Amino acid sequence: MNSKVLGASMALAVVALVGGLPAPASSEPRPGPARALPLGAVGLTETRSTRTLQPGVTLTRIVRGADAPALSWTVEISIPGGATSPDPDAPPTALKDRASADELAAGIQADAFDARVEHVTTPAVADYAGGSLGWRVRVGRFGSQSAATAELTRLREAGYAGSAAYTGWDGNPTDRGPWRVDMLTIDPDRFRGGLKASYGPDLENRERTSELAVAAGATAAVNAGFFVLDPEAGAPGDPAGVGVYDGRLLSEPVNGRPALVISDTGRHTAVSRLTWRGRVVGRGASHPLDGIDRVPGLIRNCGGTADDTPTSLPLHDTTCTDDDELVAFTPEYGRQTPRGDGLEAVLDSRGRVLELRSPRGGPLPAGGSSVQATGSSVAELTALARVGRPLRVERTLRDGSGHKISPSSTTSILNGGPELVRDGRVHITPATDGMVQPGNESFYYGWMHKRNPRTLAGVDAAGRTVLVTADGRGTDALGLSIPESAAVARSLGLRDAVNLDGGGSTTMTVGAEVINHPSDAAGERPVGDALLILPARE
Repeated sequence: MNSKVLGASMALAVVALVGGLPAPASSEPRPGPARALPLGAVGLTETRSTRTLQPGVTLTRIVRGADAPALSWTVEISIPGGATSPDPDAPPTALKDRASADELAAGIQADAFDARVEHVTTPAVADYAGGSLGWRVRVGRFGSQSAATAELTRLREAGYAGSAAYTGWDGNPTDRGPWRVDMLTIDPDRFRGGLKASYGPDLENRERTSELAVAAGATAAVNAGFFVLDPEAGAPGDPAGVGVYDGRLLSEPVNGRPALVISDTGRHTAVSRLTWRGRVVGRGASHPLDGIDRVPGLIRNCGGTADDTPTSLPLHDTTCTDDDELVAFTPEYGRQTPRGDGLEAVLDSRGRVLELRSPRGGPLPAGGSSVQATGSSVAELTALARVGRPLRVERTLRDGSGHKISPSSTTSILNGGPELVRDGRVHITPATDGMVQPGNESFYYGWMHKRNPRTLAGVDAAGRTVLVTADGRGTDALGLSIPESAAVARSLGLRDAVNLDGGGSTTMTVGAEVINHPSDAAGERPVGDALLILPARE
């Protein structure tokens, strides 16, 4: 950490835990003794250092198992369907049925490689029974990544596909680490700054968390919700789920998925499951709205309307489609609305129709907005909109109980999933939130079961907002599986917690400095939005 950024006068306390026994308490009051993280073997060395960043805001770094011996590298082979597979035409995946794995391993062994078959099982969670995920095929055990990569090269030359993998990322509960976790805690009783989400200059582009933090003069920040990354899935940077900024709903929910709800005072932070309804109203009639500030026809993470393909339910990292949509656009979307076939009603700042343009797409007037229609919805918009007449867009958010939510200008809401902790108990919901994909156990294996960098958020029993990052995809930081993430959140005292975007997106900054180690080879990843901790106003 950079002492110039954190301030030389800030209090520093170190807590060393061996076998879960706490040493002296940190400089900030905490309810009850610190508990060792529930990661790896019992009795690992764990250190904690805590700094005060501003009144009511602390940063705690936890390192567990720093002295752990290195684990082995291996090569994980992609398994094709094979002659014995229930679906011999299925594309290669990390996991398959036992017969397909055995068939592939036998072929690899015949080519003089040290292949083995391993059974992968996963624990049960709140809405998923767990158990067998399938079988994987691996080759060799190596003392270094370079040795594993050299073997991968030989395997590719022999006609096999795969990747080098560190066995510490598998999630073995007896591993000895290391783990590196950073935690920001905002105590509303002492906090006089601001806590808010930022998407940068516009929704349709990505910015680094550090860039968003510097632009706002933030004391600290973490990356936040899931977002569109691939241009084929929409506008890169667009939130892939709910986004409320300064009280304005600028991205619709993936219906029913959890979200982090925060106030700029740091009070009343909550994890809530949200749904929404929108309507376009004009000329004495109305039609349902499909989306807000996204490319029409592309619904990232799904969870939209009944006519979406392949599903109206949440389906993570999948882009559902709908040829017939009404999508509203705000000035926050970007310089121009998406171009394509269809019709667009362009509105002035008072909500009156300035023009109907076809094909759709182009700049918006200052303070203006628009509604785009595609497919059969063109006729609907034509019936509603007339130049010079008002066209109204209505948006309603509701919580899991069906109660209407009316965000104030001090409210931010960020998308996430799955849920991790509810009412102080581990409560993991991958099936509800679209991380269980029938017929694609390899997705669950890579996304839920294996260790990855993670960003978590929630609220503890004292009403404090807690933001957590865990580094991963390295030999010096193993990362967390989703079950481990939930266990860590609970051990840190969170009453309610949700998983935010992780992997290469996981970033925590203090001032302008990135204090964790983002896992992308290119360094810090540009993201869709971030959660900022702002200093007190003078």
